Amino acid sequence: MKGSFQKEKLGKNLTTVLFILLSIFYVFPVLMVVINSFKVNTFVKTDTFGWPTGESFAEFNNFITGMTFGGYPFAQSVVYSIVITILGTALILVFTSMAAWYISRVDSLVCRIVYYGCVFSMVVPFQMVMFTLSKTADTLKLNTPWTIPVIYLGFGAGLAVFMFVGFVKGIPLDIEEAAAIDGCNPFRTFFSVVLPMMKPTLISVAILEIMWIWNDYLLPYLVLDRTEYRTIPIHIQYLKGSYGTVDLGATMALILLSIIPVIIFYLTCQKHIIKGVAAGAVKG
Repeated sequence: MKGSFQKEKLGKNLTTVLFILLSIFYVFPVLMVVINSFKVNTFVKTDTFGWPTGESFAEFNNFITGMTFGGYPFAQSVVYSIVITILGTALILVFTSMAAWYISRVDSLVCRIVYYGCVFSMVVPFQMVMFTLSKTADTLKLNTPWTIPVIYLGFGAGLAVFMFVGFVKGIPLDIEEAAAIDGCNPFRTFFSVVLPMMKPTLISVAILEIMWIWNDYLLPYLVLDRTEYRTIPIHIQYLKGSYGTVDLGATMALILLSIIPVIIFYLTCQKHIIKGVAAGAVKG
């Protein structure tokens, strides 16, 4: 009995050490970004892992350089990223939750085809459609921060529908039938009865979609007019001078500014991710 207890304790200690090492492994790149964002550019290249002290310490010059480089205001890039992220996430949550509810409640061939089409879309690489998508976006005038969320709706629908369908299958149908008896039409039944019960999965999907859209570089780069509209990732990419030289210090400073909101948001809402994924697991 005592020997089994010691083995169990040893196993827990080894697991703890393993996860600590993994945590350090994942946090280390972020730490390097923080350290190098306060270094003079030359020391970022020659003393990457060193602490910024003395002549290598750039104070806040890298942040100032990054936010004013090329004459394009960084604040404007922040506004465009916020607009695209909020609109894209809102469209995904509203339309995919409604679609998932309909698919779950209407057992028809069309609904099954739509559902499996959404699931299949998750395995289609973006690179397969990016050139056609760019041409289509220009033709349909979806190349502005206020219209590109429609494209994000198409790419984000697969995962969202998959998670929402799994959750809706666990909602008792009796609740919706009771609402119908009380005089609720389908529209009111969804928004007044079903949607509030979908809160765990809504939060989980919102977190995943916000982190994806906020950090996305390739889609805005292909679709938006980069001379007029630049998101934060595109702004960072333009931190280069002649002959391809890059101001690494300013780049690290802007990367730090861009990941701080996502880290804060994730740490605040991380408990909802596991809860939402578990709630949205396919049932029966």
